Amino acid sequence: MVKVNAAGLVRRELAAPRWRGEHVAMGTNVDCYQRAEGRYRLMPGIIEALRDAANPFSILTKGSLILRDLPLLAEAAERADVGTMVSVGSLDRELWRQVEPGTPSPGKRLEVCAALNGAGVDCGVLMGPVLPYLSDSPRQLEEVVRQAAQAGATSIGAITLHLRPGAREWYLAWLREHRPDLVVPYARLYRGGAYAPRDYQDQISARVRELAERYGIGRRGGRRGERRRERERPAAAGPEQLSLL
Repeated sequence: MVKVNAAGLVRRELAAPRWRGEHVAMGTNVDCYQRAEGRYRLMPGIIEALRDAANPFSILTKGSLILRDLPLLAEAAERADVGTMVSVGSLDRELWRQVEPGTPSPGKRLEVCAALNGAGVDCGVLMGPVLPYLSDSPRQLEEVVRQAAQAGATSIGAITLHLRPGAREWYLAWLREHRPDLVVPYARLYRGGAYAPRDYQDQISARVRELAERYGIGRRGGRRGERRRERERPAAAGPEQLSLL
């Protein structure tokens, strides 16, 4: 199902008296740059509507198609706070081929991050999902953070694999076929439901924060941080009439 009138609906909502200019987050549930976007081209109209309304927004994606809309994103970033993030859970190419078929490679996503930042559009990296026992080793986590820093990522965070209904059945079937040795460890880790234990999630997040600090990610805060500092900078003193005496 494709909502081909999405851009018009966005304009209508943004113009409604009840709208107060809240931040609009896109791609947090379903990637808005999935393959169908290449055909239907809904995002340019949506970005134009947000740009014209000077409404802040952010986009999370695994795709490289976002670069098609880079000029629009740059224009919008001149009018409001605009942020982007690419999802890179692992740099293991074999693992990527197996669990994320049909998506751009992790290296390509980091190139997207570099291109966005190079054009003045803030782009961070979401390490999502981190796969327990498959992409969560200290070496693997550090390599993602290191290359994210090289791509100019303005921020980085980690999210551990969620096994909600639908995804859970697919992923556990994949484990049984490709990594049967991990079926029992996963059953133990996710015995409480869709989420890994909080202490495991906290451990991964803390490790990524430490690595981000080591590699300097987030110290400047990108263009949004620069604009914020500009707004907070004290106003320059006005002209002063000097005395003749």
